Amino acid sequence: MQTHVNWLAVLVAGISAFIIGGIWYSPALFGKAWMKENNLTIEQIQKSNKGKVYGIAFLLTMIMAVNLAMFLSGPEINLSQGLMYGFLTGVWIFCGIAIVGLFEQKSGRYIFINGGYMLAALSLMGAIIGVWR
Repeated sequence: MQTHVNWLAVLVAGISAFIIGGIWYSPALFGKAWMKENNLTIEQIQKSNKGKVYGIAFLLTMIMAVNLAMFLSGPEINLSQGLMYGFLTGVWIFCGIAIVGLFEQKSGRYIFINGGYMLAALSLMGAIIGVWR
């Protein structure tokens, strides 16, 4: 079986997860609820080392994008398959977040905010990688 990875699509997919995250965790959507569920204030967030947080988060997001691209590297992959496999990968991560959250005694709200982001981000990443062959 011949495989192909479009590295530009992988980069765009990784960046797309950051864009989704910026929207998802904005005050307009789930940002305020996420801060409340994590007992964080805006002051605490503003004091964080943003270079470190965003830099490491971007690196990890790119690792996820490369990993997903390896699974989607077959010649038969298209938009719908990429979207489906991205979504199913998001389901795995959602379940992982839920398991850890349950043992940490986090709320269902916490689990759905963070797990939902992973579902949305990985679905979009899969769609981008799947369509951009």
